[in-house]
Amino acid sequence: MPHSSRFPAGMSILGAMLLAIGPGWAIDYEHEPIRYSHTPANNVITRLQADLDAGKTNLAWTEEHGYLPALLRQLHVPLSSQVLVFSATSQQRHLIGPKSPRAIYFNDEVHIGFVRGGFLELAVADPELGMVFYQLAQDRTATPKFVRLTDNCLSCHGSTRTRDVPGLLVRSVFVGPDAQPILAAGNYRTDQSSPLEQRWGGWYVSGTHGNQRHLGNLVLPSSRKPKTIDNAAGQNVTDLSRFFDVKSYLTPHSDIVALMVLEHQIDAHNYLTRLRFTARLARHRLNESDAKARVAEAVDDLVKQLLFSRETALTAPIQGTSEFARDFAAAGRRDRHGRSLRDFDLQRRIFRYPCSYMVYSTAFDTLPAEVKEDVYRRLWQVLSGEDQREDFQHLCPEDRQAIVQILRDTKADLPAYWR
Repeated sequence: MPHSSRFPAGMSILGAMLLAIGPGWAIDYEHEPIRYSHTPANNVITRLQADLDAGKTNLAWTEEHGYLPALLRQLHVPLSSQVLVFSATSQQRHLIGPKSPRAIYFNDEVHIGFVRGGFLELAVADPELGMVFYQLAQDRTATPKFVRLTDNCLSCHGSTRTRDVPGLLVRSVFVGPDAQPILAAGNYRTDQSSPLEQRWGGWYVSGTHGNQRHLGNLVLPSSRKPKTIDNAAGQNVTDLSRFFDVKSYLTPHSDIVALMVLEHQIDAHNYLTRLRFTARLARHRLNESDAKARVAEAVDDLVKQLLFSRETALTAPIQGTSEFARDFAAAGRRDRHGRSLRDFDLQRRIFRYPCSYMVYSTAFDTLPAEVKEDVYRRLWQVLSGEDQREDFQHLCPEDRQAIVQILRDTKADLPAYWR
């Protein structure tokens, strides 16, 4: 979810404008044909704002949480998705700390950040523009106004850390008592391939995970790089009330399963946006042969993400503390045998059937027809067993067959050869 503060040395504003995806070519999303900052958005927030302006709907306001509860209901974002980050790595970092973490709530398309005493932060998947960023003031008013943000966000949310497009990232850092990252101790950009021992520094984590280790729930005693780090007390934590006043938040959880899903989903959105932008820019700038090569590369990267290539294997069962796993799975499309891509494993890997539920997302469904056909063809090559590269060796024949059967029953736009 949005980390709007600037990263340390090595990150520049130029990186948000000209982002290399290969030798001699770059994604310049601020000029034709994309014009990210100047192209009107069209997503769930723009539609909600239109309804608010027209008086067709309203957002109730509460003293403690402002518009947050009403916004979650309006956008169908489950309370159980709440995760909590206490590192001061946000635009509102002066309000964030171990005693006052930032809460993040999400569904497949929307990510909402809540800071006590601050404004609401939103990152929304736009079918044409990728992630679009907004803020909503928490002052009570007759017609709330969502304000779109560009420049202040893109220095971090439009870089190599977001796959070179406007997007999101999960960052893991070591934090001192003042909530400031201790950069000398190292930091990580984490995703589904990251070892658990690198994940969730600066985040609260509620749930059990056996003898696997992570960096969550850890506040170092000073702002200096320590000689040794002992996070034994931060492992397998099921009650966060010893760290901060959980009653100040809508739920007392920062569910480990929700954190793992968020990491996967963020990168899936980034790769979907990168594919869309690559296809548009390639057609605009390159000859047909070179354009096909660029698109093929972006398609392959997306398919690896969708099929959980390089996913870190679990060595012990994972269990969260909230209803997130139940709520998430209940939203799944099911095949004739009752199977869904949202069914969890949480013993060896995150999902029972390792193909991403993001194939049902608006961002996927609205890919240009010829590009989506390329994605379906690559998926078929892997799932049919034609492609046996190392990137897909984690998929056994039973996995491939189950995924094909689920998609046949739940995706109406599959090409004929899938049938």
